[in-house]
Amino acid sequence: MSVEDTDAARERDRRRTAAEVRDDLVRTAFVTEESVYGVVLVSGMIVVAGTHGSTAWEVFWIVAVTVVVFWAAHVYAGTVARHGLAIDHVMPLRQAFDAALQHSLGLLASAMLPSLILLLGALRVVPDALTIWLALWAGVLVLAVLGFVAYRRRGAPWPMQLLGALTTAAFGLVMIVLKAFIH
Repeated sequence: MSVEDTDAARERDRRRTAAEVRDDLVRTAFVTEESVYGVVLVSGMIVVAGTHGSTAWEVFWIVAVTVVVFWAAHVYAGTVARHGLAIDHVMPLRQAFDAALQHSLGLLASAMLPSLILLLGALRVVPDALTIWLALWAGVLVLAVLGFVAYRRRGAPWPMQLLGALTTAAFGLVMIVLKAFIH
């Protein structure tokens, strides 16, 4: 790539609109397989941690630490897998790390809403028992949005978008049924 090509590419990047940046962020960080996995992980942790009479504060910390450990492991594994394995060139470690970091952001982003609800319970804004259920239902909502946006982005007709939302949300509903069954 020549200097002129590099300069032209930089100029195109500078001229990107806020909507393009937002769309790229949604596509690469939020509506990903890692996002779905992250919500299911958080929901599972809420079910397990919340079954032993734990407070919202305890559940919040269990979920937060677990998500960070899984995210760090995902970034590490992605870095190791990508390092040196690019098709047309050797991928440097820093580039592999950056790609793995961007690829795994969905795992963190998807955990935010249920974790914030748990934090509200930890701060005694919401009673503990209600907090656990609200966080689980928030997970269902996040999953539904992920499914809907994924199908919408692919240009599916609206009935398929709704089916995608319901199908993806079903993973969260399974966690709620599990919580009800265990409780």
